[in-house]
Amino acid sequence: MSTLDIDTVRAFLLVAELQGFTRAAEALGTTQAAISMKLQRLEGVVGKRLVERSPRAVALTEDGAAFLHHARALIEAHDRALSGDKPTRQQLSLGISDHAAGPELVPLLERLHAISSQLAFSVTIGFSRQMLDAYDAGELDAVVVRQEGSRRGGEKLTEDEFAWFAARRIAWRRGETLPLAMLAPPCGVRALAVRALDKAGIVWSESFVGGGVTAVSAAALAG
Repeated sequence: MSTLDIDTVRAFLLVAELQGFTRAAEALGTTQAAISMKLQRLEGVVGKRLVERSPRAVALTEDGAAFLHHARALIEAHDRALSGDKPTRQQLSLGISDHAAGPELVPLLERLHAISSQLAFSVTIGFSRQMLDAYDAGELDAVVVRQEGSRRGGEKLTEDEFAWFAARRIAWRRGETLPLAMLAPPCGVRALAVRALDKAGIVWSESFVGGGVTAVSAAALAG
């Protein structure tokens, strides 16, 4: 009788949830090739193709999606067997830049919960520099931040373009003082905006200073 290897099933779950061999390998501290071999062995045991591989994406097959539920149940049962009747509780402290904490935050938290139902996590939202300092100090396990200067490391999740936003009814003419709604220092985006205005010779004044992107957006749209 064939048996399922727990570590291999965990690797499958990470590939499914993180949607990639590279990310799964980083999470497990191993190589992409090792993860690929684990998945091949698992597919050999279950006799089904579980993952569709392509240069740009990794997706579960129909059989893989069906196996996902059983894989989660197996890992949860395994963890309960090791810990007795007391559920194993894992803690994850996540820091997110206020600029990144948009509508994508909900599906991100859903994916984290899907990795383990016993995962308890705390989320801190603030300026990128503050989140990075907390991460460097060991106060946070992971961060999602705007890239700061020449700092390297981590993984690029997406790219954003900067733009100016204003209420439809705003009436500003060149030469007039431009009223701004902006985040308080030490916001890096604020610093970029101020440098751009100063370089263009535009006189500006703080009309609203907010502690978060949502507040600043509301103030700008309100005129």
